[in-house]
Amino acid sequence: MSIEPLVQIKNLKQYYNEGSPNEVKAVDDVSFDILPGETFGLVGESGSGKSTIGRAIVNLFSPTAGDIIFEGESAKERQTRQSRLAFNKEVQMIFQDPYASLNPRMKVNDIIAEGLEVHQLVRNAKERQERVYELLESVGLNKDHATRYPYEFSGGQRQRIGIARALAVEPKFIVCDEPISALDVSIQSQIINLLDELQVKHNLTYLFIAHDLSMVKYFSDRIGMMYQGKIVEIADADDLYNSPKHPYTKSLLSAIPLPDPDYEKQRQRIIYKPDESFYDTGNKLVEVDPGHWVYK
Repeated sequence: MSIEPLVQIKNLKQYYNEGSPNEVKAVDDVSFDILPGETFGLVGESGSGKSTIGRAIVNLFSPTAGDIIFEGESAKERQTRQSRLAFNKEVQMIFQDPYASLNPRMKVNDIIAEGLEVHQLVRNAKERQERVYELLESVGLNKDHATRYPYEFSGGQRQRIGIARALAVEPKFIVCDEPISALDVSIQSQIINLLDELQVKHNLTYLFIAHDLSMVKYFSDRIGMMYQGKIVEIADADDLYNSPKHPYTKSLLSAIPLPDPDYEKQRQRIIYKPDESFYDTGNKLVEVDPGHWVYK
């Protein structure tokens, strides 16, 4: 029996300056599914459209065209305030910059509790405070941190606060928009391990957006490779890395350095130069092996 996707992205387009000479196709006819409980990694160079997709999913952008379906309900059907609130409770986001994503004028207590109050998940001040303490402890902080301001924390601690804020409303799906790219390498693994533990504990589904190819492979079940607004390849993490099919995927993987001097001496960098057929509007993802899709 096949598993119904939790999230379905259908022919999503996000254009800027549409119809003008400087039109930008940030996301150009992208489709993919995310299954319940999995981590779907989205990787590609800067400007390829990864974060735009993530922000469109959580409704920070209104797509130019296409649809985003969550638990069988289309974004186009969420017309009432009540339906949008219900969706916002189930879908949360962890932002890339832990310095810019927290309100500097609010204490941690209020930052985390904001979602609890909007969705009326606590009945009184005591319950609110207890829930904040519980959330702080779940991300490796303590209750003493609740009365402080964001500027009093390190980048890693701020990202933990952002994670606690996302968890507060007990979502099913979280968009992780490059949650470790602004952190020190020593802290990145701690945040990844924390996200992994929370996924198991709360049965979460992730869209994990990142630049670090090695980290994406480690953390993701399946990976979508993006290039110039399109997904050019989708496959299981191991399959994508061990047997890439699209020339762009091969090019990116060839750029990954390995701690092996002998390998590095012989490593051949593959330069990707798309031909005109890449921009053919008739191209689409084709299943070349079971579960392995390539844009052609």
